[in-house]
Amino acid sequence: MTNNTDMNALGHAAKAASASLRLASGDQRNAALRAMASEIRKSVETILAANAEDMTAASAKGISAAMLDRLKLDTARVASIANGLDAIADLPDPVGAIEKAWTQPNGLHFSQVRVPIGVIGMIYESRPNVTADAGGLCVKSGNACVLRGGSESVRSNRAIHTALQTGLRASDLPEAAISLVNTTDRAAVGDMLRGLDGTIDIIIPRGGKGLVARVQEDARVPVLAHLEGLNHSYVHADADINMAVQVIENAKLRRTGVCGSTETILVDTEVAGTFLPELATQIKDRCELRGDARAQSIIPNITPATDTDFATEHLAPILNIAVVDGMEAALAHIAHYGSGHTDAILTESADAAQTFLDSVDSAIVLHNASTQYADGGEFGFGAEIGIATGRLHARGPVGAQHLTTYKYQVRGTGQARP
Repeated sequence: MTNNTDMNALGHAAKAASASLRLASGDQRNAALRAMASEIRKSVETILAANAEDMTAASAKGISAAMLDRLKLDTARVASIANGLDAIADLPDPVGAIEKAWTQPNGLHFSQVRVPIGVIGMIYESRPNVTADAGGLCVKSGNACVLRGGSESVRSNRAIHTALQTGLRASDLPEAAISLVNTTDRAAVGDMLRGLDGTIDIIIPRGGKGLVARVQEDARVPVLAHLEGLNHSYVHADADINMAVQVIENAKLRRTGVCGSTETILVDTEVAGTFLPELATQIKDRCELRGDARAQSIIPNITPATDTDFATEHLAPILNIAVVDGMEAALAHIAHYGSGHTDAILTESADAAQTFLDSVDSAIVLHNASTQYADGGEFGFGAEIGIATGRLHARGPVGAQHLTTYKYQVRGTGQARP
């Protein structure tokens, strides 16, 4: 697959497959998901061998530690991929769900019914699990998908895709329901952004800032964007200090390379003198601390934080610290530097928590919880195709139900409009 004709053919095959999926029963689509999960489990050795080749090649290219962590698969992560497909199968079927229904005085009965979008184009980097997550969510929601993973994960993606297609065949669904762009040629991305001859209905980018920016600038079809996670955790004056230390440790260090990782903590000046030394004792050996002038005066010998630091998604064991004078200063900092992804407040004050939850305009806002809960599985969605940070169609983790739109079905008894 090296030219525009081949790519357009891929799109048309996916379009035809989407018609079959749209009419398939929920039981058939769930059977396919369970068959796909079974094939992933059977193929674990093949998948890990392919991933080992990808890891070797990526290391030789000098790819960052965060990217390598996203790329790496092990037995537990492959098991999680399979379990995620089973979890998606267990979810309620979004296709055909009636959002609301009513009858007009003239006797016409109206129903707003959930239907698939059609063909989802997915462009993503590093994480091979996205191949299964995206494919599974699209099958659940009755959509076909065209997947284009990053060159660094090409072998892993192919191995996972082979297992997914085997599961589709076992359930008598078309293989083209989950199509993988089988080339690392960057021209293929441009073909997808132009819509593959009108066959792609929406593009979802998932990756770094450069990828998302290119998709938003060049796409000729609608885009459901997943922007970088410039996430904040605000330690309020009424925070439980011990709890706050534990939550911040998890929010930063559980996995530093995920988009839900906290990059900046904002600490109320009233508790900074108590909280910051305790946090530093807990994590300084595992995490570089970069602080503003007031943070530096409390924690000796930390790196000065620059404006660039506060605007950077580090995806590494680096934590920015700013000491702020109350809620309004914290909200102003988030509004200036945040990306609208995920932000949290740690406080025992219900009023302060509600003010924060109401005021921060991010897709996910948490109270007394780690920002690493920014994950579709944790929301009960089974998996996610990405975390949308825009304001149209969907925000936050995008699960199967968010990959549907709706139509109106109107039933009458012979009415003619006067």
